[in-house]
Amino acid sequence: MLSRLKTIAALTVLATATSTAASAGALSKSVAAPEFTGVDKWLNSEPLTMQQLRGKVVLVDFWTYTCINCINTLPYVKSWYQKYKDQGLVVVGVHTPEYPFERSTDNVKTAIKRFGITYPVAQDNRYATWSAYNNQYWPAFYLIDKKGQVVYTHFGEGQYAQTEAAIKNLLAQPQ
Repeated sequence: MLSRLKTIAALTVLATATSTAASAGALSKSVAAPEFTGVDKWLNSEPLTMQQLRGKVVLVDFWTYTCINCINTLPYVKSWYQKYKDQGLVVVGVHTPEYPFERSTDNVKTAIKRFGITYPVAQDNRYATWSAYNNQYWPAFYLIDKKGQVVYTHFGEGQYAQTEAAIKNLLAQPQ
């Protein structure tokens, strides 16, 4: 009976740890990061490819400039970019419009200036990159390791400490 209780307790601890890891965005199996595809315009950068970014840690941030949740995450994303860009972090904002007026490049440029975004932004008006990632949310973070694998995701606001810890962990890993 005692060994049975120990087994149940161990399984409970394991299940809790697994559940916590999953809610923190860790993926049980990494997948190759899709390419940026169907991008209408690159802002703050020449066009980028996942192949070019091999050896870097990449944070892909799906956002749109009128989404309040996206706006609330921007200070964190900008901070991570500033803190870690010299250590190998590349942030790519993928602006995917929710409303027709958000398709305007001039409107996106104005928003980038207003929010002080200096990292590359891919304008994904046709939802091609969005679809390649099978994304469904604004905002959505996809963290890609140095080998080009998506190893962490987070949707919506929150879990900023966990996301930053994942960035730091990936930057510390060898290529």
